[in-house]
Amino acid sequence: MAAPRIPSALTYELLAKCSVTKARAATLHLPHGPVPLPIFMPVATQASLKGLTPEQLEETGCRLCLNNTYHLGLKPGQATLDAVGGAHKLQAWPHNILTDSGGFQMVSLLELAKVTEEGVRFLSPHDGTPMLLTPEHSISLQNSIGSDIMMQLDDVIATTSPDIARITEAMHRSIRWLDRCIKANKNPEKQNLFCIIQGGLDLDLRRECTREMVDRDTPGIAIGGLSGGEDKASYCKVVDTCTGLLPEKKPRYVMGVGYPEDLVVSVALGADMFDCVWPTRTARFGNAITARGVLNLRNAKYVDDFGPVEEGCQCMSCRSREEGGLGITRAYINHTTAKETVGAHVLTIHNVYYQLNLMKRAREAIIEDQYPAFVKEFFANLYDDKSKYPKWAVDALSGVGVDLLSD
Repeated sequence: MAAPRIPSALTYELLAKCSVTKARAATLHLPHGPVPLPIFMPVATQASLKGLTPEQLEETGCRLCLNNTYHLGLKPGQATLDAVGGAHKLQAWPHNILTDSGGFQMVSLLELAKVTEEGVRFLSPHDGTPMLLTPEHSISLQNSIGSDIMMQLDDVIATTSPDIARITEAMHRSIRWLDRCIKANKNPEKQNLFCIIQGGLDLDLRRECTREMVDRDTPGIAIGGLSGGEDKASYCKVVDTCTGLLPEKKPRYVMGVGYPEDLVVSVALGADMFDCVWPTRTARFGNAITARGVLNLRNAKYVDDFGPVEEGCQCMSCRSREEGGLGITRAYINHTTAKETVGAHVLTIHNVYYQLNLMKRAREAIIEDQYPAFVKEFFANLYDDKSKYPKWAVDALSGVGVDLLSD
């Protein structure tokens, strides 16, 4: 039985659709301002993007970032969040916030977590006391956080699991938990609850779950349970299958995806929103994301390389002093990585900007109805030889009308 229609605190404004692929350009109007789609969302796990001030994150162009319900629920805790008036005030962030449900961390980080119909039972990582996260408590925490987009508590199973019975159970439980989340949401008029489609790599389960979730009519829809070690071809089949069944005028969020080629292909498959810790985490190891691939700036060849992290990049780190930037060089990153926090700090600015700008350029290409050409240019820059193009990308793009190997 589908739940009754719930209020929505967002407006999805579809601006353009690619005439060849399933790519869409839109504006997502949220309580803390508009967000351009497609979009990559940086992950500010504990109400902080590691190394960046809120102003620096804002300067990258970010208008929607993630907070982690599990971590914020533990510290500073719900009472403090209620006292301060939510995470926007806690982290001095004037733009939009999306929160996960907290369930994924329970299962992935805590060996002694146990999932039952009631919720997720686990031992506190702080003092070992038994704790329980239910759909109702997850929503209560997210209400206290005050996020613009909340995620339902779902039952997450690794896509690599051979236990189809457990995957099926988790899919059906996620549907039941969504109904409990909808009922528990105290602020539907200002906080948007997204459902999460589960079902592993089984396309029939994904189709069944998608139909059930669409019937609940939540303001937005996520495709969950991916980026868990599955092969890319299977990942693409799941995304393509789900987006083909989703309503046109709602945002589509593929959770946990962050590699640039994954973003570009997933947009072609009809997805709008993505998140991942990889761009910020890899910066802390001295890795720069560029159009030519990932550069390990710790390598000795960069010791006396006084060029910017990426030529032509307009991020604060790469722009020269004359252009109002910092004028950071590859040599400086090489010198400071693993020694001083500033190296990770300025490289994080670049990596986050790169991801956001990649999606901005994708959006512009869709509006101009040039997305297939954009995709071809992206892969040509990333690989010096077409024979090196990943087969999964060639096949997935072929399925939506783009021959990546043609001139």
